[in-house]
Amino acid sequence: METSPEPGASKETPIPSGAPAAINPHRLSIPYTIRISGVTTGAFLSGMSLGLAYGTKTTSLRFRAENAHRLPSTSTGWYLYHKTKNYHVMLGGLKEGLKMGTKVAFWAGGFFMVEEAVDRLRGKQDFISTSVAGLGIAGGFSTWSRFPLATAARTAKLGLYSGLAFGILQDALSLARGRRVGYVDFLFGKNRHRGDTENRIM
Repeated sequence: METSPEPGASKETPIPSGAPAAINPHRLSIPYTIRISGVTTGAFLSGMSLGLAYGTKTTSLRFRAENAHRLPSTSTGWYLYHKTKNYHVMLGGLKEGLKMGTKVAFWAGGFFMVEEAVDRLRGKQDFISTSVAGLGIAGGFSTWSRFPLATAARTAKLGLYSGLAFGILQDALSLARGRRVGYVDFLFGKNRHRGDTENRIM
């Protein structure tokens, strides 16, 4: 004898074992906050390592040039010379590393912020937003650096091409993960719908 469910009890619909998993709607299947945090952190560490190497080298050469006319003549003097030099090199490298790391993190984070803003304005996630972000960041960097017109044009072209390549790569990864991309549906939508109709008939 079957018992009837109690009034007000919710009925849970079983999920088939072969049902596909939910598609992650985020770029690279990573939420925006996690993506921009990881990018800025990685960019800061990369910039800091480059700045540290550059800063230590330039500070060492500068210290040697500034003290070339007063080199020590005793062992104690050479000890103090190298001790002072190491202190200046370490301090100069640290300053340059922090400076370079902050710059790289700022521009890298700005790129992803512009990309996300354009995505939300357009209501789509594709290579167009990434290309706009690359072009915008290149223009901002050229203005901030006060590049001449020819250099700014080359920088803008590089930013556009880099954003285009990165955007297409993201779209390819999105398609591989099952997320739909607008222009792909527009270009191949007819064939896809025709294939779906034939599969239903069969």
